[in-house]
Amino acid sequence: MLVIRLQRVGKKNQPSYRIVLAEKTAPVKGKFIEILGNYNPRLKMKSFKKERVLYWLSQGAQASPTVHNLLIDEKIIEGTKRKAWAPKKKEIKEVSGEPMVKPGKTEESVSVETAVEEQAEAEAKESMEEPKGEEGGKKEEKE
Repeated sequence: MLVIRLQRVGKKNQPSYRIVLAEKTAPVKGKFIEILGNYNPRLKMKSFKKERVLYWLSQGAQASPTVHNLLIDEKIIEGTKRKAWAPKKKEIKEVSGEPMVKPGKTEESVSVETAVEEQAEAEAKESMEEPKGEEGGKKEEKE
């Protein structure tokens, strides 16, 4: 399968990219079939060979999410932008009451679980104390 993607060509700390057509299995810095444009994010410069991009898309090539978003910005193709990346979620585990990293549990699920446990404990304490507190409290209030 063919893919239109970015190939970095810039120096260290000076990113610059070629927009290339390559096989999906080819290495990112490896062989490519055709150069379709370039992109410099520092200078906000984009240039595309519009006719060639449209030709390869019509032939079944897929654009990577970042290139897809760039093509939409340049009005070469129409559609909605794709989410190009997502941050990693931190995972937590409990060891002797202290939260630590554990596979399968996120920070949110652990905080919800602990909040539910704390609420259940508080309700249990209140239910045990209510009969004593109600009787003593009502007598004192009435007097």
